This record gives sequence, structure tokens and C-alpha cells, in this order.
Amino acid sequence: MTDEELVRLVDKLGPEEKVRLLTGASTWRTHAEPAVGLAQMVMSDGPAGVRGESWDERETSALLPSMSALAALWDDRLVEEIGGLLAHEARRKGVHVVLAPTLNLHRSPLGGRHFECPAEDPELAGRTGAALVRGIQAHGVAATAKHYVANDSETGRMTVDVQVCERTLREVYLAPFEAAVRAGAWAVMAGYNRVNGATMTASPLLAHPLKDDWEFDGVVLSDWGATRTTADTAAAGLDLAMPGPAGPWGEALLDAVRAGRVTQEAVDDKVLRVLRLARRVGALEPRRPRPAAPAPDARRLLRRAAAAGTVLLRNTGLLPLRETEIGTLAVIGTHAVRPRVQGGGSAGVHPAHVVTPLDGIERRLPGRARVRYAPGPATGAPPAALGTGNCTDPRTGAPGVLLRMLDADGHELYAEHRTTGRLLEPTLVPGAHTVEIRARLTPEAAGAWSFGIGGFGRMSLSVGGRTVLDGTFPRRTDDPAVVHVAPPCQYGRAELGRGEPVLVVARRELAPDTGRATIVTAAPPAPDPRRAIARAVDTARRADVAVVVVGTTEGSEAEGHDRASLALPGHQDELVAAVAAANRRTVVVVNAGGPVELPWRETPAAVLLTWFPGQEAGAALADVLFGRAEPGGRLPTTWGARLQDAPVSDTVPANDTLAYPEGLHIGHRAWLRAGRTPAYWFGHGLGYTTWAYERAEAPAVVRAGDDFGVRVRLRNTGGRTGREVVQAYLSRPDSAVERPVLWLAGHTAVTAAPGETVEAVVRVPGRAARHWSTAAGAWRTEPGRFTVRVGRSAGDLPLTVDVDLRDGP
Repeated sequence: MTDEELVRLVDKLGPEEKVRLLTGASTWRTHAEPAVGLAQMVMSDGPAGVRGESWDERETSALLPSMSALAALWDDRLVEEIGGLLAHEARRKGVHVVLAPTLNLHRSPLGGRHFECPAEDPELAGRTGAALVRGIQAHGVAATAKHYVANDSETGRMTVDVQVCERTLREVYLAPFEAAVRAGAWAVMAGYNRVNGATMTASPLLAHPLKDDWEFDGVVLSDWGATRTTADTAAAGLDLAMPGPAGPWGEALLDAVRAGRVTQEAVDDKVLRVLRLARRVGALEPRRPRPAAPAPDARRLLRRAAAAGTVLLRNTGLLPLRETEIGTLAVIGTHAVRPRVQGGGSAGVHPAHVVTPLDGIERRLPGRARVRYAPGPATGAPPAALGTGNCTDPRTGAPGVLLRMLDADGHELYAEHRTTGRLLEPTLVPGAHTVEIRARLTPEAAGAWSFGIGGFGRMSLSVGGRTVLDGTFPRRTDDPAVVHVAPPCQYGRAELGRGEPVLVVARRELAPDTGRATIVTAAPPAPDPRRAIARAVDTARRADVAVVVVGTTEGSEAEGHDRASLALPGHQDELVAAVAAANRRTVVVVNAGGPVELPWRETPAAVLLTWFPGQEAGAALADVLFGRAEPGGRLPTTWGARLQDAPVSDTVPANDTLAYPEGLHIGHRAWLRAGRTPAYWFGHGLGYTTWAYERAEAPAVVRAGDDFGVRVRLRNTGGRTGREVVQAYLSRPDSAVERPVLWLAGHTAVTAAPGETVEAVVRVPGRAARHWSTAAGAWRTEPGRFTVRVGRSAGDLPLTVDVDLRDGP
């Protein structure tokens, strides 16, 4: 169906029918309109996997590595494959629009949602996002570039006004979105924040540059609940207010059109865009189903991606491990059995399984070596929700919990067995007044247990017939991720005996505007940290190799809040230092979505960064540890040794305003400008072989605005076949305009056998040399000599070559 035919469909609709299409029909669906053959379109969060329409642990999804891990691939083709898997998951769940990729930048290392964002650098973020868009949309599912724009931190995210100059917006924060649009993205999501005074759902940036300069012809939808007003948002470039059916458009928008505050042409354009999206995803008659592509082997692909995104930060030669040289291997750390496989927040999914690091290592060494495990000290993580590992349904005896919905008199209206005490959407039935979760818990340790209940309003919690918490806890936030996904927990304590079952009963009364998410948690008494470290040290001392797994917690990396520190929570730094001192053959595995401080980083024999690696975490880690796969990742973000060394770190608004005074200089650009050396540069990653960079060549003269290639000769000087990411940066020290010291211009990868010499060709796009002229309101390319610097990271660039950019034909 052509656009002309779509326009005729728009003309068939009356004002009420048109406006109805511009607000969601439900939380995740758009309205249908039989008069024009329009079916509902279903949306789902997407960066970590496709959850579908419900928060139900029984509806499982493939769980991907975090977006920071995908950016660490520096591999567009593999990211496209991951996009294809997202599309297949979407089609399996009846989803038309995937709310991914997130394209905000790692401006400050304290950003709480960095795991969901690709990189600190606009070029790498843009390439990664564009590849994901292509992979998703190749299968007839829409990708959504979000959160447009400068939504780079979580503190005050609903109201913050980001103050950033026009040139910085164009060259840095808008650039990844432009790349996604150039790749053909069918949807863009406007964020909660303001930029330079305008709320993003009513921002002029939706029209210019998004729809005008970039010729974006898809749908601009709001983040959930981000549309708060009527006329200004409708007169701007916003097309679809989500969720529904309530919202500030509807009748109010009809009134605004009648009063002339919003033009009918603007409404018609929005409807046209909704119909165009429906045509693209197969929700508009006549439907022409796309031929189904073969479903990818999800487990194999996710395992490969997790290994390929793993970054080898340090290696003194211990890795890869040789199985024949290991009699006993010590695995240490809570994260080895309870890894963080995804970040916290609205993008979470329920995987059918998770391979833990301990599982992966044990499966790799069956009958070959003894694997000893020591948990070490507690990490300080929030107590975990009740689950199948420690609870049973008191009615059936099955592992898990009993969910009951009660009326105002406490009578049961509905009951069902669930496998977790984290119930974000407990089943609603007519007359429901109270959510109740019951479980029989058998303590594995004696002492003072901590119990919690999350939600809002009147809540109570009893353990073994004794009330440990009873009160009313009002909602103090409008953030939907807090209200519906991560409501705060209130805690009480109870003394329990080891192995003595107790009945846990939690109740939460339902009240208007407080959601219905209910979470019940339990945690045993924390072990004495000194004794726990001593036991871990003893285990490590008796082993040939020690693998220590440390990481962040949901309390330190999650949607809705930024971090206050980059230190690993709890006593994990002490654990690593003690184990590495006891066994010089120690590998430390860092399980974090963004930068953390590693004060012990020069002590262990090897340090691996696995990010939030998804459901195949342990299998991928074992592949890397034992050399089945090379750790192929390169850092998409600079890692400082200490937070106070970071040139840009502020995330806290002052009077609802967050200024970006550093301008163009974030990430490695800021470090270079400040003359500081981080722990690990942007682009760093070692692999299992070594490389010699021998020569770089580029055209002596290039017409300004044209792409050009940089030919790089390099040799594998190690004893193993390996992959190298060749990175090219530009610099212009004598520029007439302000520029970074250097900036990423392009990258590619090569593979070579031991001793083999190969040639890499890095394409440098013409846009890499341009700058935004605020005076002209246009892009300009400054003629003259640019220096191309080539190497392994922003801090290791041994080769240089000059290119003269000239105006003219």
C-alpha cells in the first residue's frame, strides 16, 4: 500500500476516530480501526529481551547481554544477529514494536542505567544502535530509538531540564539517534526529561531535526506517562501518547483542534504515520505476511555474543586456562551462584533458565578437576524475592508461593500458584481489595532474618504468626518504573531456627493510583565478613586456580536512580585482595553493567569484565576461561581508577536543572582534554594473542565531505589465532573551531593466524570531520590537514597518517 493510499484512508476517518488512534488502547496496545482495516499493534520493552504484554514469570523470554555488552562487541554484524533474535522473539509473542535500542550516552560513570545504553561515544553508540535497528526490522518488527534526547542519567529524570548547547546536541547526543534514523528506524520514543526548557514530548527537536532534517517518516511515541499536556505536545512532533486509554489527548485534543490550538493537518500527519507503521509491521489490511526466516538458535547465539563481548582487562599469561594443569579450581563469590544477568527496571524479562558461573565451570570440568565453592562475604544486595529455592506453596506444597486476591472482608476471590514473590501484575478480579502472598519458608540458617514487602498503601507482614510489619506507606513518586516495577520495600525482622519451617503472609491493600506491584523478600542473617573472607582464602589457597566473581547489585545499578559511588558494594574489594594474595593464579570476573573502581586491578593474574551477560552467562564465561572462545570485547566506555578522577561525573540537578558545561568533551575526550590517565581507556581489550601495528596509509587529499579509507597493516605476533579491533581517531590541533583532542572516526576488525600479516581497511565517513555551525544552522567541514591516529584504544595509537581535506569537485 502506497503513501497516497494511506492518505485516502486517513480521509475516511472522522475527527473522533483520528484522535482515538493517537492514544494507546491499553498499556501495551494501540487502537484498532476496522473502517480502514487497522488492527491493534502490540508493543514491548526490548533492550534485554522481549517480555511481551505481561509481567508474568511463567511467560519466559530469551535474555540478551546488556546493551553495554553489545556495544563492547564492536561488531555490527553480530549485533544485527542479536537484533534478528529480538525480532523472532517479538513475532513469537505477537509483538509488533520493540522498544529498543536505548541510545543515550554514558556521560557520567555514575549513570544508573548505563547497562541499557551502549557507549560514551556517539559514533560507537550510533553504529551499535543502527545495527540493532537493521537486525530487528529485517523481520518486519519495528525498532524504537529511545529516549530522545539527552536522557543520560536517572536523578530527577521525570522533571530534569538538561541545559546543553546546540552544537553539542547535534554532534554528541543527537548523533546516535540520527544514525538509527538513517538506518531506517520506524519509531522514536521521546523521553521524560526537558532539554533547554522544553519537555521532550513537546520539544521543537521532534520536528527539527528529527522530522525535517533527517526526514524521519515513522512514529514518535512518548515514554510511558511522559505526555502530560495537550496542545503543546500535539502541536509538536509527538504522534502517539502511551499508554492508554486515559491520557491528556482524547477529548482534550479534539477541543484543541476545534479551538485552533492544534491544526487538523497536524492530526492527519500523526494518523498517517500510525497507519504507515501499521503497514510496515503487518497490522494493516491487506496484510502480506513476510516469509518466516529460520529461527536462530537462541542459546548458541547468546552464548557466543556473551563471550565475544567479554573484555579481558588484564592477563599476565594465566588465561586461557589449561584443563590438564588443574586438579582443583576454587570458585569464589556470591555472584558465582547469583550473577547479575540483567539490569534492574522496566526492561527486565523472565528467562527460562540462567547458567551461573559456577554451573558453567562445573559443566566444563566434569570428572576432570575438583571444583570448590566459597561464597565469601555478603554483597549488600537488597534481599531477594521469595522463590522456588527456599519456599513452598502452603496449599499445594509446590516450590514457590500462593497468590490470593481478597475482598474487603478478607474472603478469597481468586488464588493461584506462582514461582516468585515478585508479582508486579497480580491477577485482578472484580471486588479485589487486597493482594496476599503466602509461602512456607524453611530457613537454611538460624538467626535474625530480614523480611520485606514492597508496594504502597496499607501493608502488613507476618512470619510464623507474628506480625513483623504493619503500616501505611504512601506513594511519593510519579516515576512509573518505581510505582509499577520496583516499589520500595519496608522491612521487619524475625528470629528463625535452622530447618524449622515458618508461614510467611504478606498483604497489600489496593488503592487508586498506587499500582498493584507487590514484592515479598527474605534474607538470612549475613555471615561475619571476616570469617567469610577467611574461608574463601582457605579455599583459594588449596586450589590450583581461583576464580573470584564480583559485581554490582540491583541497589547500585538500576533504572530510577543513579549511583553514589563506583566502589563494589559490600566487602568485595577486600575479598579480591585477600584471595589474590593467597593464590597468585587468581582470575577476577567483574559482573557489572558500567564502570566500577578496581583498586586491586594490578594484583590478580587476570581480570575479565563480563557486563550483564544474559542467560548464558556461565557457559560463555567457561568458554572464555578455558580458551574455547576468545574474549573479544573492547571497552565502550573509559574506566577511571577512582570516581574523583573522572572529568565529568555530575548527575544531580540543581533546581531541576542539569547543565552539560563540558560540551563536546565526554568520555575519553574529557580524559584527554584534562590530561588524565584512566585505569582503562575507551577501546581497551586484550584478547588471547598480541599484535604489531606496522603501517597506516590514507589518501593524501580527500574532498571535504567524502568518505575515505585508511589501510592498516598489522601482524599477529602471538601463538594463537585472534581477532583485533582496529580503531581510527581524528584530530585537528590547529582547528579554527573548538574540537576534542581526538575523536573516534571509524573501526573494523580482522582475524589472523599466528605470524600472519593482514590488512584492515577502516572506513572514515565524511561526517567524521564535520562540525555543526550554530551561526549557519548547518553542518560545515573545515578544509585543511586532519591527522588520523590508528591503534587498539584511545590511549594506544601507534600509527598516524595525515589527510588533507579540500573543498571543490
